[in-house]
Amino acid sequence: MKLVLLLAGLLLADPGAAQDYDLVIQGGRVIDPQSGLDAIRHLGIRGGKVGALSQRPLTGRRVLDAAGLVVSPGFIDLHWHGTKARSAQAQAQDGVTAQLELELGTGDIDKYYGERAGKWAIHYGASIGHIPARMALMHDPGVLVPSGPAAKRAATPEEISDLQRRIEHGLKRGAPAVGFGIGYTAAASHWEILQIFKTAARNKAACHVHLRGGHGNIGRVGDLQEVIAAAAITGASVHPVHINSSGHDDTPKLLEMIEGARAHGVDITTECYPYAAGMTRIEAALFDSHENEPESYYRTFQWTATGERLTRGTFLNFRKQGGTVIVHSNTEPMVRAALASPLTMIASDGFDVEPGNHPRGAGTFSRVVGRYSRDEKLFPLMEALRKITIMPAKRLESRVAAMKNKGRIRVGSDADITVFDPARINDRATYEKSDTPSEGIRWVLVNGTPVVDQGQLVPNVFPGQGIRAAITP
Repeated sequence: MKLVLLLAGLLLADPGAAQDYDLVIQGGRVIDPQSGLDAIRHLGIRGGKVGALSQRPLTGRRVLDAAGLVVSPGFIDLHWHGTKARSAQAQAQDGVTAQLELELGTGDIDKYYGERAGKWAIHYGASIGHIPARMALMHDPGVLVPSGPAAKRAATPEEISDLQRRIEHGLKRGAPAVGFGIGYTAAASHWEILQIFKTAARNKAACHVHLRGGHGNIGRVGDLQEVIAAAAITGASVHPVHINSSGHDDTPKLLEMIEGARAHGVDITTECYPYAAGMTRIEAALFDSHENEPESYYRTFQWTATGERLTRGTFLNFRKQGGTVIVHSNTEPMVRAALASPLTMIASDGFDVEPGNHPRGAGTFSRVVGRYSRDEKLFPLMEALRKITIMPAKRLESRVAAMKNKGRIRVGSDADITVFDPARINDRATYEKSDTPSEGIRWVLVNGTPVVDQGQLVPNVFPGQGIRAAITP
């Protein structure tokens, strides 16, 4: 009897002992920023979950030899604008296991999730967006962002109430957050934004916000003050997006403000991406009244269709035509300041991965781990992984229960796993060849299913699921 009890105790101490798993990741360096684990371990995966995290070898139907490799929670991208399944695969090649469109969002939650079900390699999700709600309400003709009345006309009190109803409906349909692009809707009053924050707070949803853009007398500091004040007044959580491109030279000031707000009880987080250029639609109202800038200003614009830098003339012509443009407007010191801050998680702000588009859609996460952590030693590997796994998971988990099992490696967590070579991981996408996949990513598992295997995409495998809050009446 004592022998039986002893054996039972050993099995409980090591849940992987004497069991077969669907898949085993053998002998890798497991790094889990949530627990602080950084050690050689063996992972047993069964039914899409981590079933064992063992110091002893395990057996399984398939065994992946991870000796010399890092085994990390799958990377999570909270800021993504892509619409094509191929772009989800490209992100998988960058180690991403979940991508969410939380800044601009969507106007129809059920449609968004329905279009991707059974067709996506990685997990997906979207906020209910203030911009698409405003565009639908005001019949704006813009693509993705407004170019007409939704950008340029103030909402009436009745319209603000209508916007609140649209946002409320999206949240009840399971939207994980509320998205704002205030920089694209300059005519939206502070009062309008405050009312939408109230709706978010009532539903315990974070507000993911593109700040106003530094125009007028209040500047970039005032832009951030607006949303911190709205959060403090309403009790909503707030997440200013891409703090480096929102802040430019004021980035250190904005980070100081966020730190102060957090110290005084405001639930505020932020993100950045590791590039000194952004990308957006050239016809957006964001660029209204920019017709008479110095010629050097227009040279910061790169037309994605041809790669050419613009002049005043081509800027004006392309604004009439409409399309995407890369904007080389930031500096490397401000990028590094944002990346180095313990306040920032990483999010790509990526678009569909196509030739000529911004490289951040294909290379953001490998760039952070390879260039900035390993090569430039801006932060340790543990910190790099914290920024791309557990930090984004925690931003959503109070509203989306499923996120409590993502962004971490422990028994019972979802088997969303990225295995990479720490010596080889690098981004290879450039502004000229932006669809070039990253290197050094060996395996990516989504719900325990390999979508990247030995560095190659696995065709016709779509284990991605919708990341969605509970649907309520």
